Amino acid sequence: MPNVRLDHISYAAGPEGIGAAAQRIGSALGAGFRDGGIHPRFGTRNFVLPLANGVYLEVVGALDHPAADKAPFGQAVKARGESGGGWLAWVVAVDDIGPVEKRLGRPAVRGHRRRPDGTDLTWKQIGVLELLDDPALPFFIEWDVAEPLHPSAQGDTGIGIEAAEICGERAAIARWLDEPLERADFRIDWIEDEDPGLVAVHFSTPHGTVRID
Repeated sequence: MPNVRLDHISYAAGPEGIGAAAQRIGSALGAGFRDGGIHPRFGTRNFVLPLANGVYLEVVGALDHPAADKAPFGQAVKARGESGGGWLAWVVAVDDIGPVEKRLGRPAVRGHRRRPDGTDLTWKQIGVLELLDDPALPFFIEWDVAEPLHPSAQGDTGIGIEAAEICGERAAIARWLDEPLERADFRIDWIEDEDPGLVAVHFSTPHGTVRID
């Protein structure tokens, strides 16, 4: 699968709420999140922080809305939030999601998010069903917006991702990605943990490396 690259990482807010979670993480990194708006089809909303190399960080929370119980992404966000919150997923972008649809035997789900300034961002995503079964797996996204509208292009924070600590089966993740796991865009540190998934992320910041678990 050509040109698979890290697009964003997602942190699900816990009992503290999405605003408090964004403020806490932003304070640790030395930058402020922006209100990203609502995902009406998923029953979720997010706050966004642009990072280096075309990547962004989102803090996401479930809304009190039926879509959060019906849409797989809403289910994943709600379940992670109700279990205390924490890292939800790493998400990889592809230029053409068609080969992934063919491999999985189902169409991608269309998503959209209206920013507070009225801009409507649209994309396709697939793989959240598998994420629900194995939280170590990333899901795939294909954006339908021009590069200047990508969430990573909304400002220069001077913050980047150095590494991600992941607990999971390496061979299964490599098969899922359909490419080697040696990443050029960030380092994966494989760890042992009780639960599979994205365990922690190391960020490069103007004031040094910050690890958030």
